[in-house]
Amino acid sequence: MAELVAEGASQLAGAEVRLRDIANADHTDLEWCDGLALGSPTNYGSVSWQMKQWWDQQPIENWGKRDGKIGCVFSSAGAWGGGQEWTCMTLLSILMNYGFLVFGLTDYTGVKFSAHYGAIAAGSPSEDREQAACRRLGLRLSEWVASLIDGKKEHHPLNQSYDRFQDLGK
Repeated sequence: MAELVAEGASQLAGAEVRLRDIANADHTDLEWCDGLALGSPTNYGSVSWQMKQWWDQQPIENWGKRDGKIGCVFSSAGAWGGGQEWTCMTLLSILMNYGFLVFGLTDYTGVKFSAHYGAIAAGSPSEDREQAACRRLGLRLSEWVASLIDGKKEHHPLNQSYDRFQDLGK
């Protein structure tokens, strides 16, 4: 999922994208970024213990230094109804506690399929709608960063011409 989100983020010209595994990330990655797509596998309806531990161990002197960065989330579980949206809500809560401005998608990437709370999948994102949701989440992250952080209003999501409601049978 992270690779698809990164692919989507890279669709906006000029976007710089880093892909980090939680085992290889540190607080300097948070300093570097203006926007963050944060993902975790769903573990018993919540984030993995590794994800929770990573955030718990952030240096306290960095608290409050992330205000105004843009964030979004994604998660996968073993099955539909496995708690992916609960995990997304937990990830959003973590980001908000660190001062990130967070968002979800109003776009639909398949029939009755959206990423309102973040991109979700059951297992690997093998369905077109799941892959499209991941890519759209990444693209939207780049759009919000370009618009809100870099001041490029032409990149605001509502100024885009792509289909925001694909495959709805219209």
